[in-house]
Amino acid sequence: MKQESDNYVIRVLNSPDEVKAAHWNQLLSSQSEATPFMRHEYLAALHHSGSARPETGWTPRFIMLEQNGTLVGACALYLKAHSHGEYVFDHAWAHAYLQHGLVYYPKALVAVPFTPVPGTRLMARNAADRVALIKALIAWCEAQGLSSLHLLFGSADDIQAGESAGMMLRHAVQFHWRNSAPAYADFDSFLASLSQEKRKKIRQERRKVTDAGVSFRWSLGPSITTPDWDFFYRCYQRTYLEHGHTPYLSRDFFRRMASSMPENWLLFIAQRQGQAIAASLIAISAHDTAAEVENFPSKRGGVAYGRYWGALERVDCLHFEACYYQPLAWCIEHAYQSFEGGAQGEHKMARALLPVKTASAHWLAQAAFADAVGRFLQREDQGIDQYLDELKQRSPFRSTAGT
Repeated sequence: MKQESDNYVIRVLNSPDEVKAAHWNQLLSSQSEATPFMRHEYLAALHHSGSARPETGWTPRFIMLEQNGTLVGACALYLKAHSHGEYVFDHAWAHAYLQHGLVYYPKALVAVPFTPVPGTRLMARNAADRVALIKALIAWCEAQGLSSLHLLFGSADDIQAGESAGMMLRHAVQFHWRNSAPAYADFDSFLASLSQEKRKKIRQERRKVTDAGVSFRWSLGPSITTPDWDFFYRCYQRTYLEHGHTPYLSRDFFRRMASSMPENWLLFIAQRQGQAIAASLIAISAHDTAAEVENFPSKRGGVAYGRYWGALERVDCLHFEACYYQPLAWCIEHAYQSFEGGAQGEHKMARALLPVKTASAHWLAQAAFADAVGRFLQREDQGIDQYLDELKQRSPFRSTAGT
């Protein structure tokens, strides 16, 4: 599908196979808040593995913004038949639509499926192109008769563009760890920055895992073997099944990650008496080049993202060790700048992950519902700010340590 607006040409493609990977990734690399999850390889793996396809309620549309034959903007959009796998909850909105005899699904979603990691969603050459892209998305949604457009976990540039196009903003809270300045020399120096209570708690939790006879090994990128991937998936799958759910991601998805993006994965495996009993999989971005840091001063060092975990045996505090302490120790040893712990989880503050406000932007076609949702979001945002103020009073760091 092709649309023209002013001097822009908008192309709507139905599959990642129709998108030139090199052009997509080149545009992504120029964004100030790019993450590995927006790479063409990642999105294609979600599609081809069957994890995010029309059959699972995710119908892809890749929106390409061109000017004089040059790609100047792009995003991944999904027509959603439900609200699962998003981590920004709008079930109440859908229910209100239904109560009034209106159709909420399908809706349009600009997001990375199953991935609540903040970062660029609207790739664009500059601010003007980004605003043109979001306006084209809204116009397309109107033409398609869709109920709504939702941009989730966007970058600061994305949210600014959405707000300028009249979208409503919604905020949530995640918990991220930041390496200090100067960087921590080792895990003990990190512990020394914490309050005595938190330092003692972490040491007690780690000791429980050690006393249970559990040790860890880690593998990075191509050194992760196929048996290791298989074991990880057993753990990941079991965690979902224990909670009565089917895993979002298929084994084939991770097989494709091992093939196309091995450098972006770090695997921790817990062992006891020579047997693997648990695993946590961390995504990582590479250290930024000097040129990237100069162009985008906010970029300093690599970023690690807590993603997936599972265990075949129950060991007290094993989850904390596998998902927080081992990754943090690795980040400190390898001079990584930050570790993002994923969606929700106030308990993460006790592990020195501090609250961070995330943002999404929303457009609703029905004016009356948009007004009602807008009033709700204003009240919700006040609550978010109060919650953040309360959390800041509970810093895990010593009063003399930087946060």
